[in-house]
Amino acid sequence: MATYKLAAVPTGDRIGYANDTLQVPDRPIIPYIEGDGTGPDIWRASVRVFDAAVRLAYGGKRQVAWMEVFAGEKSHTKYGDWLPAETIEACKEFRVSIKGPLTTPVGGGIRSLNVALRQELDLYACIRPVRYFEGVGAPVKAPGQVDVVIFRENVEDVYSGVEFKAGTPEAEELRLLAEKLSGKKIRPGSAIGIKPMSAFGTKRLVEAAIRYAIKHKRPSVTLVHKGNIQKFTEGAFRDWGYEVAREKFAAQAIAESDVGTGDGSRVIIKDRIADSMFQQMLLRPSDYSVIATPNLNGDYLSDAAAAQVGGLGIAPGGNVGDGVAVFEATHGTAPKYAGLDKINPGSVILSGVMMFEYLGWQPVCDHIVRGIERAIAARRVTYDLARQMPGATEVSTSAFADQIIAGMG
Repeated sequence: MATYKLAAVPTGDRIGYANDTLQVPDRPIIPYIEGDGTGPDIWRASVRVFDAAVRLAYGGKRQVAWMEVFAGEKSHTKYGDWLPAETIEACKEFRVSIKGPLTTPVGGGIRSLNVALRQELDLYACIRPVRYFEGVGAPVKAPGQVDVVIFRENVEDVYSGVEFKAGTPEAEELRLLAEKLSGKKIRPGSAIGIKPMSAFGTKRLVEAAIRYAIKHKRPSVTLVHKGNIQKFTEGAFRDWGYEVAREKFAAQAIAESDVGTGDGSRVIIKDRIADSMFQQMLLRPSDYSVIATPNLNGDYLSDAAAAQVGGLGIAPGGNVGDGVAVFEATHGTAPKYAGLDKINPGSVILSGVMMFEYLGWQPVCDHIVRGIERAIAARRVTYDLARQMPGATEVSTSAFADQIIAGMG
């Protein structure tokens, strides 16, 4: 076990990994990051829900040993480091962790801590399920038709962070090189960014999406791209996606164009242009069950889909690699509400559902989801949901957690 100077290691056991399978003990050590802004409020509520569901599911035979590790403003204030090396080490060693939202300035300042964690741990698949909870207010007529799981490539594309500030020698040198290689003019004084996308990165992401669809009996996987314009990056994403379907899933998947030749039992592989896909998600959401997409498209699309079913307050997310995963809230830090016990903890709680599913503790997931459904049915919800639900009673973060726990049994 690594030596930790900032974090206290609780009594428990490490999660193992062999033959592409997690080996989960009865008392796994799971690191957590509270998060910035409203993060502490949300975490206090969420961890009570998690512990209550585990107790209800296993009667004390299983328990999570929570280990606080540090990142973001709390870490910077206490230790002078936005993302300590030991936090990354703990996420590697203990394999499964969960976090609240972390601050990232726009423009200058630190790089995204969320992106740094994903890249350092090679968490190549950002998985975001989007579904409707009956009773939640929504801006569309039929939010119940939205039931999609988005697999967003997590470490490549423009999120790789390879960019150069306008006016720097590096930007000018790259501009001239790009002009020479492409024959196309780039305005002097431009900022320059690079968009790397590889066959390796694309294929492992699409493979994960297809495996998920097969395991969960979902009818299709749709490759979302902007290949009509960015032919050698996003267009390649589409082509590589179809390749991996042919190479690894010939008996289990079939291209949409070949559906007439199949027996109807295989996962259908589709592709859609990104801008068209936004329209499709509004007009025909039931046609899409699993989506695989490059990084930036997936960021936009997952937030837009979440808006159709009530917003980011109930939108979970997981960043998953090979034997390592970090589950996280998908919303921001909302600093103006920090310490007010007001914000919806649903995003972290539902991310916890994803985490327990990943661990194989399905009864815990069932209890939490049941508790959320009953809390919403009772119309005792936090302000973001209450303002969309006529006749609802607005409750605090902690009271919403109480309502969820009460509804688990």
